[in-house]
Amino acid sequence: MQRMTRKRPALRSAPNVMALGQLIDYETYIRQWGDNVNFQDIIFKKRDGMELTGEEIKCLVQGISDGSMPDYQISAWAMAVYFQGMTIEETRQLTLAMAYSGDVADLSAIEGIKVDKHSTGGVGDKTTLIVVPLAAAAGVPIAKMSGRGLGHTGGTIDKFESIPGFKVEQTYTDFMEQVNRVKAAVISQSGNLVPADKRLYAIRDVTATVDSIPLIASSVMSKKIAAGAEGIVLDVKVGSGAFMKNAEEARKLARLMVEIGQGAGRKVVAVLSNMSQPLGKMVGNALEVREAIDTLKDRGPADLKYLSLYLAAHMVQLGQKADTFAEAWDKVQQLLKSGAALDKFNEMVTAQQGIIDTKASTYGLPVAPFQVEVASRQDGYISRIDAQNIGHTAMLLGAGRMKKDDIIDHAAGVELLKKKGDKVHQGDVLAILHTSQKSLAEAARLNIYSSFDFSDSPPEENQLILDTITAYQ
Repeated sequence: MQRMTRKRPALRSAPNVMALGQLIDYETYIRQWGDNVNFQDIIFKKRDGMELTGEEIKCLVQGISDGSMPDYQISAWAMAVYFQGMTIEETRQLTLAMAYSGDVADLSAIEGIKVDKHSTGGVGDKTTLIVVPLAAAAGVPIAKMSGRGLGHTGGTIDKFESIPGFKVEQTYTDFMEQVNRVKAAVISQSGNLVPADKRLYAIRDVTATVDSIPLIASSVMSKKIAAGAEGIVLDVKVGSGAFMKNAEEARKLARLMVEIGQGAGRKVVAVLSNMSQPLGKMVGNALEVREAIDTLKDRGPADLKYLSLYLAAHMVQLGQKADTFAEAWDKVQQLLKSGAALDKFNEMVTAQQGIIDTKASTYGLPVAPFQVEVASRQDGYISRIDAQNIGHTAMLLGAGRMKKDDIIDHAAGVELLKKKGDKVHQGDVLAILHTSQKSLAEAARLNIYSSFDFSDSPPEENQLILDTITAYQ
């Protein structure tokens, strides 16, 4: 029978961290460990719907982190959670234990209230490239650690890496210095940030336990807490192109993450946004950077502009650069119109050695050698666009990864010329495929056709913002 004997992890030079509203240090957090904790008993307990204690959860996470708990027992526990769920207190304890399982960022050297933003992932979601410079231009320090994409949703780091020369890795000192000087930096996640979550997620991914709300919430919030921000804005995507397909399930997830964050001493707001069709018109890394710059020039797509302003306004309010949301909304609108947000974007890119020319037609970003038009085969109004299928099409063209170590084509992707509600005639161009391999275009073209539905009358308009959940007012 697998047992974990009393074991104290080696202390690192970990900074102070916030937990349950109180300032504690790493040694205090791990001080209480039980003798001979039995992993099998923890699995039995959760299988039968009983609540795990904080100590049991800490030891469970320690076993996941140090390898003393084997994969098959982690799988059994994850499946028990999938069917039995977890209480709010259990989920909070799991989040905190995972947050402290590796490096924990100390942002105290950065002046001001640090605010972070996280999206649960969607097709064409390039809002980070817009909201970071918007909030930073308002004076909010943004010290952001992001990841690369896997599957049909693109990663923020992949988008920034499509900018020639852009450096996503920095020393801790340089990272802090840049945020103090520029007010914004976006870097790749630390190799030892929340290692327990990395192992647990890998097991969930192959055991059909990914879509468990407590496990999703603890995974997201453990990374945000470990990253050190005091304020967090969550963009919870809902629809065909999102992980969460159902609005009520997404609302449960959002409420749980807000409550976890509040219990960990953070101010959190969660926005439920519609992902039933791609956000904006560009899907693919360099294409999305181009569209983000268009939006920072105040000439981007209406849906992308509105959502970016909405998220940025919440970040500005969390950062106490505005007393009310209405004041924050007016401020970010003015920063967009004046060009201050675009200037801040250029300043951040330059600070991270990126080379961009916002006066050139394609801004100096990579361009695919082949652009293949996909024309409509019928007349009518576009009644639906399958966002997930558009994302898979972009991945097929080279814009995404099927496996973690796949090399992506930064120039590849899909450019949508028509969106839901548009009236089209046979022969009108629906989309342009951007690829470095023309041989991929025919299969991608068929995917595009299967992604569009038509009707004889205009469809009902999508509501972009479905709900806003906050605990900071």
